[in-house]
Amino acid sequence: MADHPQEKKLELLTFRVAEQEYSLDIMSVREIRGWTRATPMPHAPSYMRGVINLRGTVLPVMDLALRLNLPSQEANARNVIIVVTLNGSLTGLLVDAVSDIVAMAVDDLHAPPDMATDPHMAVVRALTVINDRMIRVLDLAAVIPNRSDVAA
Repeated sequence: MADHPQEKKLELLTFRVAEQEYSLDIMSVREIRGWTRATPMPHAPSYMRGVINLRGTVLPVMDLALRLNLPSQEANARNVIIVVTLNGSLTGLLVDAVSDIVAMAVDDLHAPPDMATDPHMAVVRALTVINDRMIRVLDLAAVIPNRSDVAA
């Protein structure tokens, strides 16, 4: 039998940020929506674009490029907001484009090399290769700051 029942599977949503490919566990993704102009909030970190109204919910929107210390572009109609949930809170991640959903074995994930100077900035939890493309798997808990850390 080719399929091993004990082999753990994982589904990843892949997307592009600043000409690079990243992914998230699909289980943390609530929805994908087109770009909506965000209302800036005073004293917010520079990577926070602001907030949008998501069917009556105030949704904070983070520019993922800025959060990852990558060059950010002016948002346009081709950009996408990936709405993710972490510890019961919703956050929008502004990305350049969504690529696809890929299924893989957890064993196909590789630990990233330890290259972060600050261990708190280790936002990539794994690497994988899909069709000769290196895909970074983000650690959502490291990307999205704890709400108490950014509360005014």
